[in-house]
Amino acid sequence: MSHLLNRRRFLKQSSAAALSLPFLTGFTRKVAPSDRLRVAHIGLGGMGTQHLKWFAGLPEVEVAALCDLDETHLAAAQKTLLGLQPDTKVQLYSDFRRILERKDIDAITCATPDHWHAQVAILAFEAGKDVYGEKPLSYSVREGQKMLKSLKRHDRIFQLGTQIHAGDNYHRVVEIIRSGAIGNVHTVRLWKPGAPPVLGPANYQEPPSTLNWDFWLGPAPYSKYTPERCHFNYRYFLDYSGGVYQDFWSHIADVVWWAINPQNLTTVSAKGEVGEGIGNTPKWIDVDYQFDNLKIHWTTTPPNVLGAANRGIGAYFEGEKGTLLCDYNTREINIGGMLMNDVETVPLSIQRSPGHQQNFVNAVKTRTQPESNLEYARQMTLPMHLGLISWRLGRELHWNAKKEKFRHDGEANDLLSRDYRKGWDWI
Repeated sequence: MSHLLNRRRFLKQSSAAALSLPFLTGFTRKVAPSDRLRVAHIGLGGMGTQHLKWFAGLPEVEVAALCDLDETHLAAAQKTLLGLQPDTKVQLYSDFRRILERKDIDAITCATPDHWHAQVAILAFEAGKDVYGEKPLSYSVREGQKMLKSLKRHDRIFQLGTQIHAGDNYHRVVEIIRSGAIGNVHTVRLWKPGAPPVLGPANYQEPPSTLNWDFWLGPAPYSKYTPERCHFNYRYFLDYSGGVYQDFWSHIADVVWWAINPQNLTTVSAKGEVGEGIGNTPKWIDVDYQFDNLKIHWTTTPPNVLGAANRGIGAYFEGEKGTLLCDYNTREINIGGMLMNDVETVPLSIQRSPGHQQNFVNAVKTRTQPESNLEYARQMTLPMHLGLISWRLGRELHWNAKKEKFRHDGEANDLLSRDYRKGWDWI
């Protein structure tokens, strides 16, 4: 018990000291092994391997376990870790629940396909683990609600993997918008060009012996194995994700919710086409949202505003006094016809991030929610789910923001959740 108390005291003191620096961009220190955060990584494809590299590079973190349903991913991740930490004694798992049973694991990262995000996180919360989870937050609206309820019940920490949130550009955009430099914002245009790949025809076959396909499907509807549905391409099937739109929404909508916190969504209207091939997510999708005194438009084609066509993703804020256009790393402000990339009279007012993963580590130590916390991430993610529902039904929908349900529309409300496959309903 004395060791645990000393460890808690060290974690709180070290993080409090780090967070007291007003515009910290990064730091390193030597940390005693007994005072390091023990982290397990669940889902080790492309983004999961990035999680592994990021956290392995933090001196306050010990990578304690790796988990994947594909033995080839697991072996590759172990090799990567051994290259970074030759003396590691990390344990390997194919079932993430065995990791959650371990009392010595403090936190997990989750980079599974979207349809597993909520179950992994909620079971981790129930097991007393904190979670760094990849975007999108969840597969459905109801899952996000369950995640927030569970996090609060078990007093856990959660960070959504919107790594761009930590960058200086988003911080500065938020400062400028909040300062009123372009006036009250009445319209925001978001865009992300790009159609899904044309997949197929389906090559149905026995799954590889190295992959537990039944577990991979988990709560999703059963399907015979075909390589076109698995791993990276899963995002182009509505059984598991929502395509390019769902993949990129959080990256660019994040700066909007951070800057102006849209309130009281009332209507959602989407149009678009289904992708070609065996995938069934949008080939293109345009969505119009009406909030209190604010319109937000998502388009697959860049809007007809100066500078948008040259950016592969972007946000365009229209205010009473001017406009601000931004992507991940750049911004352009137009006030009274004068173009600039900054407003020097707007002071720095938001503490800079120590790094997205370091922010999570600090939050775990101090027991304070991080920048991309679950409550914030859920509000930012929810309109994306509603846009997909409007697209699937092909009509405008009316939303009750207080009750978080559609008004007088049972068909639309049925799509706020789905029944899990028998035997895989664990939450």
